[in-house]
Amino acid sequence: MDKITSRDNQKLKFARKVRDGKIKDRIFIEGLRLAGETLKSEISIGEVFAAEEFAADKNNSKLIEKLSSKAAFFIISDKLLRSISETKNPQGIILICEKPAFNKDIFFQFSAKQNNFPVVLLLHEINNPNNLGAIFRTAEAVGVKGIMMTKNSADAFSPKALRASMGSVLRVAVWENVEFEKALEWADENKLKTICADINADKSYTEIDWKKPALLIFGSEAHGLTAEERSKVDEGLYIPMSENVESLNLAVACGVILFEAKRRFFI
Repeated sequence: MDKITSRDNQKLKFARKVRDGKIKDRIFIEGLRLAGETLKSEISIGEVFAAEEFAADKNNSKLIEKLSSKAAFFIISDKLLRSISETKNPQGIILICEKPAFNKDIFFQFSAKQNNFPVVLLLHEINNPNNLGAIFRTAEAVGVKGIMMTKNSADAFSPKALRASMGSVLRVAVWENVEFEKALEWADENKLKTICADINADKSYTEIDWKKPALLIFGSEAHGLTAEERSKVDEGLYIPMSENVESLNLAVACGVILFEAKRRFFI
């Protein structure tokens, strides 16, 4: 383990650039829980920065031992760690990792005969990183293997989205910057029906045939899908609600639909 004492150290400058999204092939992971989740994934860890107090805590010794065997490990003061942290109350540990590589050939592999849940998500211009992370967490919980994201969406690997996902972003295959029409073409090529959440749809989410492989589409929190985009989708669905409620939070709606889809698939 090496010690860094200067705020102007090149490693710390690099960490700040990653934190601010300026280094596109690296991701910034912060906190005890996410550090542990990173070790469970296949992501390559480049550098680890641990505050002196964190490193001195015997409760963290096993984690530190595992991390130091996989990456360059640096001890820094609590003050220096706060200078690179993305949170107001840092937990004492920050990792700089390689961004997971996208492989189109393995993005979506499932077999209904093997009882894998055959649903892929398409998130179209989702701008809230907290919503995005929550959707990834729910998707992993129900067994979704892949999530497609169109251009102008929030960064799934941003510190906020990573925290909200509780590490799920590290384990669910992600296809970023997809054009909406290209995503529909991909679904057609792979024999997935396309379904979108639409408040004006004539079918409840409980009336959809979830036995068939599907691309489930959610539009922007602000305006959803356009009429033209909806016209290109095979089916629309809505969630019945009380007359006094106009809509649900996007992540909540996604969870309601996905868990019903999984329940119906395994009946």
